[in-house]
Amino acid sequence: MIPEMNEPKLEEKSREELLAIIQALLGKIRELEGKLQIRGTPTTSRNSSQPPSRDFKPDMPKKRRRRKKVGAKGGHEKAERRLVEKPNKVIEVWVDRCEKCQVNLLDQVPVRAIRRQVTELPEIGPVVIETRQHEVRCPCCGELQRGKLPEGLEAGRQFGPRLEALVTNLHHEHHLGFERICQVSEEIFGITLSKGGAVSIVERAGKAAECEAEEIGEQVRQSKVIDSDETGARVHGINWWEWVFVGANCEYHAIVPSRGQDVIDTFMRECQAEVWVSDCWKAQLNAPADECQICLSHQIRNLQGLIERRPHLRWAQELQALFRKAIHLGKRRWQLTQAGFERQVAILEQRLQQLLKRSFQGLGANLLKRIEDTEIRYSSSCIAPMYLPTTMPVNALYVPRSSTAK
Repeated sequence: MIPEMNEPKLEEKSREELLAIIQALLGKIRELEGKLQIRGTPTTSRNSSQPPSRDFKPDMPKKRRRRKKVGAKGGHEKAERRLVEKPNKVIEVWVDRCEKCQVNLLDQVPVRAIRRQVTELPEIGPVVIETRQHEVRCPCCGELQRGKLPEGLEAGRQFGPRLEALVTNLHHEHHLGFERICQVSEEIFGITLSKGGAVSIVERAGKAAECEAEEIGEQVRQSKVIDSDETGARVHGINWWEWVFVGANCEYHAIVPSRGQDVIDTFMRECQAEVWVSDCWKAQLNAPADECQICLSHQIRNLQGLIERRPHLRWAQELQALFRKAIHLGKRRWQLTQAGFERQVAILEQRLQQLLKRSFQGLGANLLKRIEDTEIRYSSSCIAPMYLPTTMPVNALYVPRSSTAK
């Protein structure tokens, strides 16, 4: 129960006391409205690091259905499916008689032949290949010899290479689960496949790809510029992490139970990159590289979330605009002269230093401190470095690593 108030009634209070109460209530209302606004702002992939797959998708507005016009738009060339010059099968349709007067027309020369083509699939069915491996005993030494099985038909194999390639493609490229793969195999190809068999096929494909995956990983390790990121992954009901390392022309994925720096050290071995691009995750910032670049896309999304919660915070708006200018400068860097590019970089750096000197309290102060700590830790902040190659992502904030950084 709420205890009774011993304070006098409002009618008994003076004008000054009533004004003080009203001011206090107004301040409390503003505080509660701010909390409601913060809680009411949904987290999306636009204002945070949340993946787009978790965003709420509203219904599309219903549009008035209009009768669709057939044919190409005005000024556009009509697009038609091209005819195949050498079809697999040709069916000649002759005119046997006139429908009007019933005269026989088989002996008449056709005026023209109208070509139409229908693309069809052949009847799909499994092809069972049986091998009979003969054994012969050598009359000279008495050793039992067996014939060598062809490649792809080795002993212990129950499914051919093309079938295994299809199962692997459906699972990895089209993200079909093993139960759906068995269903497709039964309904479309007429092949009975168990989930255990599908799992064994995918595992064999993984082992066969290990050598090529190692070559890809070595190419990424030798790259001068490496981008990296990590996201959650479920493995046998346990939360693991999927890491991606991107080099100049290739990328390497690894799903491991750790999110720590040990994953980067294990992957890089003794190699060291010139530039490492990542978000502000501590393990990424400690990657073995001469320089570090903070991804501006992550920072812009975080700032967008802050702006939606505090629309009047000028610092977040100005810093977000500065990051967008840096991205735009990186895209047109080769259109500028060396002196012009350096001048634009200096302007952006000076503006960044001014914004980082600001201070405020409340929501967003932790984001400012994180950017400040990163900037101080890596000595100075230099946007869009001049020496990086054209393959360098432009949505990154360049920060030279200090010699004292751990």
